[in-house]
Amino acid sequence: SPMYYFICCLAASDMLVSVSNLVETLFMHLIEHGVLVLAQDTMRHMDNVMDMLICSSFMASLSFLGVIAVDRYITIFYALRYHSIMTIPRAVAIIVAIWVVSMSASTIFIAYDDHKAVILCLLTYLLFMLSLIMGLYIHMFMLARQHARTISRMQRKHTTPPVTSMKGAITLTILLGVFFVCWGPFFLHLILIVTCPSHPFCKSYFKYFDLNLILVICNSV
Repeated sequence: SPMYYFICCLAASDMLVSVSNLVETLFMHLIEHGVLVLAQDTMRHMDNVMDMLICSSFMASLSFLGVIAVDRYITIFYALRYHSIMTIPRAVAIIVAIWVVSMSASTIFIAYDDHKAVILCLLTYLLFMLSLIMGLYIHMFMLARQHARTISRMQRKHTTPPVTSMKGAITLTILLGVFFVCWGPFFLHLILIVTCPSHPFCKSYFKYFDLNLILVICNSV
């Protein structure tokens, strides 16, 4: 099933975020404590590569969350045509396109490092994808409730089976709730950099950046 290809790519992109963060953090600590000595140009190039990997894997992760939502939407609303709409070659083409676009966009972001412009682009993409995902899942959840009520009426029951009613809510909570919890503090950090970099509260929040990275790594788990 194409869905498992998308889930596998989601896992790979999430793991790449964590590995990139861990490697970058490790190098930073080694350099700070004098264990590793590198030339300034080498450090800059390594930092750019790590930032590009983190940015591209984040964009890919968010894109695959969106593609999984679209795939499930097609499964529910176009069930009879699903296998003709979402074929394996088409799924592979989508996967390749996501990785190519993510890596190209992140390379451009790092090459033209206008700090605020890059952050605004990432925040805009995040809001767009989350709005799309939320819209699709809410529509699917509403349809599931409608079907459950119809089945209950046909079976002359007065209440909707609780398991049927809760499946959509549990799935939505797991997929989006974990993402919000793990990535939310990091993106709040980015928002504060753009809106109030010199405010005392913002400066205080910036001190917890390492904790935000730990939460991002936990998202891979």
